[in-house]
Amino acid sequence: MEKQLTLASSPHIHSGRSTSRIMLDVILALCPAAIAGVVIFGWRALLVLAVTVVSCVAFEALFNLIVKKEQTIGDFSAVVTGLLLGMNLPANIPIWQCVIGALFAMVIVKGLFGGLGNNPVNPAITARVFMLVAFGSMTKAAFPTIVDSVAGATPLALGTGQTPYTLLDLFLGTTGGAIGETCAAALLLGGIYLIIRRVITWQIPVAFIGTVFVCSFFMEGFNMLAALSLILSGGLFIGAIFMATDYVTSPVTAWGKIIFGVGAGLITFLIRYFGTYPEGVSFAILFMNILTPYINSWTKHKVFGTGGEKQ
Repeated sequence: MEKQLTLASSPHIHSGRSTSRIMLDVILALCPAAIAGVVIFGWRALLVLAVTVVSCVAFEALFNLIVKKEQTIGDFSAVVTGLLLGMNLPANIPIWQCVIGALFAMVIVKGLFGGLGNNPVNPAITARVFMLVAFGSMTKAAFPTIVDSVAGATPLALGTGQTPYTLLDLFLGTTGGAIGETCAAALLLGGIYLIIRRVITWQIPVAFIGTVFVCSFFMEGFNMLAALSLILSGGLFIGAIFMATDYVTSPVTAWGKIIFGVGAGLITFLIRYFGTYPEGVSFAILFMNILTPYINSWTKHKVFGTGGEKQ
């Protein structure tokens, strides 16, 4: 008699979307900002991106080989980490520091915790924080090669009352900063693509950016232009769209995503205005990554038929 019943563990319904397909979508979404970064900052930016991507892939392959794990470079997650790390670095950073950052991301943050899906914090953002603390060169921003720019400080470092940059400058990215963080137009284009492809949802980016905008609006004396310039400055867009939305380190529920975004926005605002660093996006995302398991627990859906008082 033929078997009429097949027993198997969940999931029983598959969408057909693989990890590699999702990662390829993220890579495609990052391309406009990466290309803009190379155009704005020159060939040195391309070199930094190439080194971080190749280093991340190489370190993941080498780590898997040493610990005798199945190779996972085919899922393209190492490429995404390398691209995000490189886009968060200034174009004038020493190349050896890029390699150290990639090693920290792929081995310390990702590999030692069990690989993709097991890392408690985002590898790229954690490596950036490590490099920010370890290397003084991280605080020396690169400036555009295609236009005349104000040397010596980024828009955030100059402050809203002193910045010579217009909103158009900030939107197009012709300012000082990291390779992939300055061109808000390209980052928004990538974010829209990811939402259309249903790779990410709107909650974290909107809550994150919206919280920084509202807080800045009040702090700047209800000055709309100042608040807009602050959300277009620094790494807010790349952080909110591409790093805070990481599947592994962000909440799974809709309300959890909103709490995560609001929390990250508040921390970013507090560091920008009252901290010793002009930018707080990386620290904010890292801190909220740590809180993600608790946010998931607080916002998880109750199973039907449970939660009532015991009789």
